Amino acid sequence: MKRIATLVILLGLAAPCAQAQTQAVPASKEQVRLTFAPVARQVAPAVVNIYTKRVVHAQASPMFADPFFRRFFGDVPGMTRDRVQSSLGSGVLVGSDGTVVTNHHVIKDADEVTVVLSDRREFEARIVGSDERSDLAVVKIESKGETFPTLVLGDSDKIEVGDLVLAIGNPFGVGQTVTQGIISALARTNVGVSDFRSFIQTDAAINPGNSGGALVDMDGRLIGINTAIYSKDGGSNGIGFAIPTALVRNVVASITKGGKVVRPWLGAGGQAVTADLAQALKLPRPLGVLVNNVYKDSPAARAGLQNGDVITAVQGREVDDPEGMRFRLATLPVGGDAQLTVLRAGVERQVTVRLIAPPENPPRDQTELTGRNPFSGATVVNINPALAEEIGINSGQIGVFVLGVRRGSVANRLGVQPGDLILRINDKPVANVAEVKAALTNERPRWSITINRDGETMTQAIGG
Repeated sequence: MKRIATLVILLGLAAPCAQAQTQAVPASKEQVRLTFAPVARQVAPAVVNIYTKRVVHAQASPMFADPFFRRFFGDVPGMTRDRVQSSLGSGVLVGSDGTVVTNHHVIKDADEVTVVLSDRREFEARIVGSDERSDLAVVKIESKGETFPTLVLGDSDKIEVGDLVLAIGNPFGVGQTVTQGIISALARTNVGVSDFRSFIQTDAAINPGNSGGALVDMDGRLIGINTAIYSKDGGSNGIGFAIPTALVRNVVASITKGGKVVRPWLGAGGQAVTADLAQALKLPRPLGVLVNNVYKDSPAARAGLQNGDVITAVQGREVDDPEGMRFRLATLPVGGDAQLTVLRAGVERQVTVRLIAPPENPPRDQTELTGRNPFSGATVVNINPALAEEIGINSGQIGVFVLGVRRGSVANRLGVQPGDLILRINDKPVANVAEVKAALTNERPRWSITINRDGETMTQAIGG
């Protein structure tokens, strides 16, 4: 992730006397020779470079994209030219059979994946599965019974701000590189890199190409997958972010088991407790998630959660906002239990919630709409918890969702977009795909449609 940052330089006067009293030279040769080399030597063989290729089809000339040209001349040899687009990143061996975890954005749309070990051996690899919402992916080295070095997954919940760490990856494609720093912050949820935000922040130098590489502690255990940086010019400014192994462990297990990630569904949503809310609720400080929506027949409803409850912790780990709660739940397996710490009317209680996979109810009923109407060419579905989980929207939301819009269609020309929620057609509310199809059955010279886009409700009149 590249962000434009504003740099502020603070100038001040040093205190030479106090500084001289606290400084000391090394007392022995052994102290001078202290080094991170043993840790680097231990973990480096399990960190790999990843090179990907994908074929991009491009128009040889803008003229060939003109619909009038294609209408009269059809497909002409040489209309399109294929070019190979390459990218690079890093990965971590977490299985001796050649299982590698990396970032989703490193292997996205790749046709070929090559893994290069620290000893410069190269292997072809296949993509086992990828999870865009967590920005994690698993690839498997294609080898015949070879055993590979691995990194042990540490417990990212046990690290503290100030702990020393090493970042290992392939910055700018120069080759495997080790940098050193500390844990600068934990549980960063305001970094818009993925849908599950609770990043480890470090000042260890991380640059483009480090994505998917390892963040390790001084025992050589993997505590995070390096993912993003704040940057003014594409280089390191000392603010890097890594996905904690608390989430990595669960995602890798899900992908290797079934090829995709199935996360537990709570069935309750809410908002962060602000300072004003904390005062109104008579809380000692802003903390937790104020529940304002409990989905009917959900695990949260069956466990007795109510609107107005404040969830302050999951599995004993404090949560500051909905992103932090979503992250904590995503680290737990489907079929298990979640222990929620809940404040209700000022009284703290423990609530046990049985975690299930998000249900496909109501059925999606995916349909491409046709005919002479404003939504012709739009593909619509009923929203259910499983779909909401896949596309990252409120799991308690109901209604008809625009999943896609065919290019050049009526819906496309009228500005209908994927992600729109259809609310009303000709001032009549529609709650499911069947009602949308029924409302569009009769052709008419004038239409009125109401949609919700990014939280904003819009009504458009079409025709005479």
